[in-house]
Amino acid sequence: MEKRVVFRSSWLPYLLVAPQIAVTVVFFFWPAVQAVYWSFLVQDAFGLATEFVWFQNYRELFTSSHYLDSFRITAIFSVLVAVSGLVIALLLAVMADRVLRGALAYKTMLIWPYAVAPAIAGILWAFIFAPSVGIATYYLKQHGVDWNWVVHGDQAMLLIVVASTWKQISYNFLFFLAGLQSIPKSLIEAAAIDGATPSRRFWSIVFPLLSPTTFFLLVINIVYAFFGTFGVVDATTQGGPAGSTQILVYKVYNDGVKAGDLGGSAAQSVVLMIIVVALTVIQFRFVERKVKY
Repeated sequence: MEKRVVFRSSWLPYLLVAPQIAVTVVFFFWPAVQAVYWSFLVQDAFGLATEFVWFQNYRELFTSSHYLDSFRITAIFSVLVAVSGLVIALLLAVMADRVLRGALAYKTMLIWPYAVAPAIAGILWAFIFAPSVGIATYYLKQHGVDWNWVVHGDQAMLLIVVASTWKQISYNFLFFLAGLQSIPKSLIEAAAIDGATPSRRFWSIVFPLLSPTTFFLLVINIVYAFFGTFGVVDATTQGGPAGSTQILVYKVYNDGVKAGDLGGSAAQSVVLMIIVVALTVIQFRFVERKVKY
């Protein structure tokens, strides 16, 4: 029998959710409506007048090679961050779930990076891999690796992927560990009695039962890679060198704030919003079919 909360007053439930609705409207829906409106405008060089130009900003976007290249950069970056973050976090969660002595200290140290701001994470890894004084750069050069992410675009991409993944691993770890601890031990013990190897038990029992958690984290990590990594890019590469790390969310900022192209920047933000919504819908439409609840 389903249990439902019954309020004595009919207006009390609406009053309780009113603050959250207000925050959502003011900080989410209203900025989105403004972005759509500004995407149809062009502002003069002095910011004194605007002109309604319909879809001109969108046409210019999709005829710009720099903007189209940022799609490729964002796709590569998002896949690397999401996949590496989920794989590493799952491995750490499996290891933490087996630790008996010192488990609390081990889990606490793995959670700490989540408290670090994205910009601080970017600066930390930029210092570790600094071309001149970085400790990681020193050991790389000892092994014959010419490391200089300020000059080489592929190395700059690797740097922001590492920093962004490290920042998100703790979040993924918490959910994977909670998912592992919710799996009944009797299932694992029954499979072990039947002679299933540890790898067989993981892929046949543990991982399928973790599929809801994995699906949830996949959506969260995709959104994080598109939006939450702005601080990492801004604190390290700032889209360079030569635009090799200019992901879509940073290009919105660069064109709108630094270049002063408010109409073009608003059009980019609308396109980015549509892409993220479409990816989320696709994941719920097709990927969720393989999820076992």
